[in-house]
Amino acid sequence: MVITLTTDFGFQDPFVGIIKGVIAAINPQAQVIDLTHGVPPQNVMAGALVLQHSVRYFAAGTIHVVVVDPGVGSARKPILIEYADACLIGPDNGVLSLALESKPPDRIIELTNTDFHLQHISKTFHGRDIFAPVAAHLSLGVPPSEFGKPLDTLVNLSMPQIVRGENRLDGEIIYADGFGNLFTNIREHDLTGLPRERVQVALAGMPPGALVTAYAGVSAGEFSCLFNSWGLLEIAINKGNAMERTGAKIGDKVTVTVKED
Repeated sequence: MVITLTTDFGFQDPFVGIIKGVIAAINPQAQVIDLTHGVPPQNVMAGALVLQHSVRYFAAGTIHVVVVDPGVGSARKPILIEYADACLIGPDNGVLSLALESKPPDRIIELTNTDFHLQHISKTFHGRDIFAPVAAHLSLGVPPSEFGKPLDTLVNLSMPQIVRGENRLDGEIIYADGFGNLFTNIREHDLTGLPRERVQVALAGMPPGALVTAYAGVSAGEFSCLFNSWGLLEIAINKGNAMERTGAKIGDKVTVTVKED
């Protein structure tokens, strides 16, 4: 059984190793895959995007644990979601919701059964004390219904919506990867009907850019605008860092227009 881990813990502290130790103590045969521990601290939307664009590449039955949890120890619920032959475990703060692709989950369980938690529950480390042991027991075949009580609803995140005008789209930066590439909320199908050879992409701090099909479609040090592996419009610099060069941050506006003849 495969268990993936997505957190904002990084590797400076022992938190990731401790979570893996808890899983191994309960099910030494579980295969644990680090999806990423580089989610920006407390950035729930970034964690949700990482999960959304990753779950489809794992086999049926995979258990995905996500710990991006600025509300740990508060009234927010720990939950397990069954969806499309996978299980998602984490806080009910929206971090699991984008992976559902706006479709209803098969079942939501609030993790209230303390028989499957560690004996002492910290107010600051539910990844260790609740999410990891639940994932390990689930990987051993414990039915999801045993972990707690059913829920009818969960907290949902919403992707920022693009604004359409005549020969124009207004979007925004929603994610930046480790290379400093800037991901927008503009999808490839959003450009349907626009003459792609005349499309220009604008972001403060960069000259208007045309669409290319690869990073190498421009010279080293130049901006490239392309659709990436998530299907999103991305602004990058060939062999450079677009986030540093532009000073862009999450939420900054990106405009797609059609260049006049």
